[in-house]
Amino acid sequence: MSQPPLDPSPDEARGLLERELVRPEYHRHDVLGQVLDWLDRFVSGTVDAASGSPPLSAFAAMVAFLLLALGLGWLLSRARRTARAQRGREVVSADEVLTAADLRRRAEQALADGRHADAVVEGFRALAVRQVERGWLDDLPGATAHEVALAVGTAHPGARGRVDRTAAVFDAVRYGDRPATRDQATEVLGLDDALAGRS
Repeated sequence: MSQPPLDPSPDEARGLLERELVRPEYHRHDVLGQVLDWLDRFVSGTVDAASGSPPLSAFAAMVAFLLLALGLGWLLSRARRTARAQRGREVVSADEVLTAADLRRRAEQALADGRHADAVVEGFRALAVRQVERGWLDDLPGATAHEVALAVGTAHPGARGRVDRTAAVFDAVRYGDRPATRDQATEVLGLDDALAGRS
């Protein structure tokens, strides 16, 4: 067993986590089963209590239970949406291995085809990967647009404003489902050129 401080690679960390989570003590306490048992006991107790209560009290108990169930459903749906939103906010997927040149070609083709949103997304990805390839940024698979903008702005202080605006456009297009304009797409590609020293 390694001694602290630990600094595992992503694959080692994943392996350590998988080995930890197969341990039997995590499976003895079935949280969902416990919640369902509690709800069953709660409903049974409520029904038993309601059977000996006046009709108005029984009605109030049913309304309270219905409100509780609706509130629980609403909380669960929000938790799922939040988890989904957090999962997909990375600029470049850790599973996708493309060079800056590959991503730039995709962006230019999208721009030529009039797919401005795709051009913005692929252009910003090309910008991020190119900065990693040139050694200006650490390779951070799964970094968000905000994290990329912060790192690029630190590496290129003179372009910080443009980088922040471009990251905001990327977020609005990629995750806010906003349409992109040709000007926004060419701005992303122009920033990539400027940071690469081609403009």
